Amino acid sequence: MRRIGLHVSIAGGIHRSIERASLAGCNTMQIFSHNPRGWRLSERDPEELRAFSENRKKYGISPVFIHASYLINLASADVTLKKRSLDMVVNELNIADCLGAEYVVLHTGSASGEDPVTARARATKCLIEIAGAGRWKTGLLLENTAGEKGDITSKTEDLSGIIDKVPDGLISGICIDTCHAFSAGYDLRGDGLYLLLGEIEEYIGFENVRLLHLNDSKGGLGSGIDRHENIGQGKIGLEGFKRLLNQPVLSDIPVILETPRKLEDDDQRNLKIVRNLINQ
Repeated sequence: MRRIGLHVSIAGGIHRSIERASLAGCNTMQIFSHNPRGWRLSERDPEELRAFSENRKKYGISPVFIHASYLINLASADVTLKKRSLDMVVNELNIADCLGAEYVVLHTGSASGEDPVTARARATKCLIEIAGAGRWKTGLLLENTAGEKGDITSKTEDLSGIIDKVPDGLISGICIDTCHAFSAGYDLRGDGLYLLLGEIEEYIGFENVRLLHLNDSKGGLGSGIDRHENIGQGKIGLEGFKRLLNQPVLSDIPVILETPRKLEDDDQRNLKIVRNLINQ
């Protein structure tokens, strides 16, 4: 069975996220392990961690993905921000290990007005340092980004260039976000899909694609705008998602929807649409 899920809330305790995912009909899920727009981390109650593990077994939710903090910028030239970002990645991995989560999804950062090559080298150096700081069962996934100003990982080759330099054992692969890919110039409605798949095969390997973030795009092709839209309501459209979801090389990759919640039934509607598009 295809693993399809949502990004779910941890309000009321991180163990509640499992219940929310199951009630929504998911068999995989993604969460934040803490407030993604704050640096402060609090200790997790051991009872809460135990309940999380028990709920996973009870409801069969797997794999579990944790999305890393939005504040992280390993590419920053600001020494303080870079150090805080490095420490936060380590903390995200530590928390994920305590929860038994399979993967942490990471945006490596932004060039912030600098040469992207220099910024990418700085992010790579940070990841090499993290790889030497510990060992985790949880794997790190690098996510493609939307081609916004200062972006350093919007192209598959850019992700590969980082991964190839980081020692084995830290990075388990990549997460492909459809909105980001489209906004970065890959036309998933046409030949751009095969361009993306060809680059993945050449630079990454399909066995290293661990997750698809399925999001329609408010912005146009190549716009560099990271604005998610509900499935079929954006510029990619239903036909684009149908073509993507039925590619044999992607058929075993878990799917997480990060779509907006404008209406109470948006999550259920998006999940239903995605399931209907598969194997049409």
